[in-house]
Amino acid sequence: MNWHRAFVIALFLLLPGPIVIVVAASFSSAGYIRFPPGALSLRWYAEFLSDPRWLEALLVSVSLALASALITTTVALMAALAAARSTGRLAALFETAVLAPLIFPHAALGMAMVALAAMFHVYGSFAGLLLAHCIITLPFAYRPISVSLRKMDATLEEAAMSLGSQPWNTFWRVTLPLLRPGIVTALLFTFIISFDEVTISMFLVGPEITTLPVGIYSYIQESGRPVVAAISSALVALTLILVLALERLVGLELFVEAERTR
Repeated sequence: MNWHRAFVIALFLLLPGPIVIVVAASFSSAGYIRFPPGALSLRWYAEFLSDPRWLEALLVSVSLALASALITTTVALMAALAAARSTGRLAALFETAVLAPLIFPHAALGMAMVALAAMFHVYGSFAGLLLAHCIITLPFAYRPISVSLRKMDATLEEAAMSLGSQPWNTFWRVTLPLLRPGIVTALLFTFIISFDEVTISMFLVGPEITTLPVGIYSYIQESGRPVVAAISSALVALTLILVLALERLVGLELFVEAERTR
């Protein structure tokens, strides 16, 4: 039992190890990634914030993540409502189709997205990236909304309509507020997943547009300067802030329960 406990403690201490190394290396004054960092400096953060190439890639990633989160959450809400009001084999097949992107490897999905983007003549454009990100983030938006919908007391909708409320008014004033935890969870998680996505995005970026994660990956192939550590640390900080905001607003229980229902 003592060995088991020691192993678990060691595992949890080692898990954040790579992140600690990257964050520490981002404050190094040397021209290469090193750990321990030695003399501390903010030069690589300054380079990141002053380089228009990185800022343009950051703007693309933020815009893409925001658009993906809004579109995907809206589609997931409609899909969850349709599935909740359906029964039998059709509802099960529909839910399987929505969750299908979770089954396939990202490399295979990337190849499929290339063909899809070429079909709609949006390859190498923001629209092509947006199409792919909406597809791969849909399951992560659908599950928390679906769980929230199953937890909702349907009699509240019936009571509102029995008192003369129109269907749209009932949806806006009763259903939507009750689904708020699932919707907020879907928005934040799809934003995080879209913002950090690199594998599928690598298949779809073009000479005129790239995302920040893809830019980091490409830069690492050519240079080992700690600016990539500074950018990675900023991304880790952003993700941590969003997760803490999610926990503060609605908690992580919906997403955890959605994972357990897979």
